[in-house]
Amino acid sequence: MARSHLTLAALATSAVADFDPVRSASFSTGEHGDFFAAVVENAAGRELLVRVPNSAEAEAQLSSELYALEHMSAGIRSRLAFEVPTVIGRATIGKTFGLIFDFLKGTSVSLADFRQDSDVPVSVGRGIAAIHALPTSFVVDASLPVFYAPEVQKQTRELVDKARATNLLPAALVARWQNAVDDAALWMFEPTVTHGSLNADSFLVGEDSLTAVLGWATLRVGDPAWDLHWMINVDLDAQDIAFGAYSAARRSAADPKLRQRATLYSELELARWLLHGVEQKSPEIVDDAINMLDRLVDSVHAETSSPIAPGLDEALTVTQVVELLEDTPGGSQSADPRGDYRGMPPVTDNQRSSSSLSE
Repeated sequence: MARSHLTLAALATSAVADFDPVRSASFSTGEHGDFFAAVVENAAGRELLVRVPNSAEAEAQLSSELYALEHMSAGIRSRLAFEVPTVIGRATIGKTFGLIFDFLKGTSVSLADFRQDSDVPVSVGRGIAAIHALPTSFVVDASLPVFYAPEVQKQTRELVDKARATNLLPAALVARWQNAVDDAALWMFEPTVTHGSLNADSFLVGEDSLTAVLGWATLRVGDPAWDLHWMINVDLDAQDIAFGAYSAARRSAADPKLRQRATLYSELELARWLLHGVEQKSPEIVDDAINMLDRLVDSVHAETSSPIAPGLDEALTVTQVVELLEDTPGGSQSADPRGDYRGMPPVTDNQRSSSSLSE
């Protein structure tokens, strides 16, 4: 059942004491259709974001985000130079529930915003480094997932083996990825706090700085490279700047194999897409994945960027990864079994269509 912005405004009223809304507007979630959302404003100009899940999967995701945010104490948040969503109310609606957040200001980021003449690569690189510098103890104490290097290596090997078992992987990629998962040096990393589902639209920026990071449902301790693999999809010069800013911020904790694992994870999104097609018994998706894998093979043989493990052919260039993933219906997120929420963009003037609640 669809939820109107007026219904969501009433939810905010019931969940937040002394909040009397005078305007509401549906909140555009762009490509993400898992939630009904609205921005609600009171006479003092305070804005709240109301989100209600529209599926069982989205409900579980919202519950996970609530749990993670509740365990991000004021002390943890003070270590970050940007805002993290704050849940200020919860209310039952039908058989599900809605969460009310303080609305975070800022402009949503896209991959196109990662340019060498922009502040975005540096701001985002430093922001991710700040997340990875958080103490792992608060994640452990919250009983959130913790994955050490051997387990991450094992999980990656299992993904490669599962994709290989389809007999649809090109031999060159089987060898390339197998060599990577077998390279012990590649997996000698220190687990960090990770956001777990970062993408470009996880970030809100101001004029010259990062203002907020959204979508914390998959907070965990794990491989920091996972939080960076989506950046393999941005302009190469901007990618260099972002990784450089990240490494400079991490200093002694810098990981020399970080970018290689990020490249591997980025390429393995194509394997995930293939497996998604096989599991869904969709010839269209499978054929699409095979086509992209073949193009990846051609690119690996043709390009001269950094390899992902010693003795391997060279890695796919950034531009070509972007082209491959953009060709995928729904992008790489569609193949991600953990869900595709990456944060929502802010409301723009033409999205609000505000209405007075007194009308």
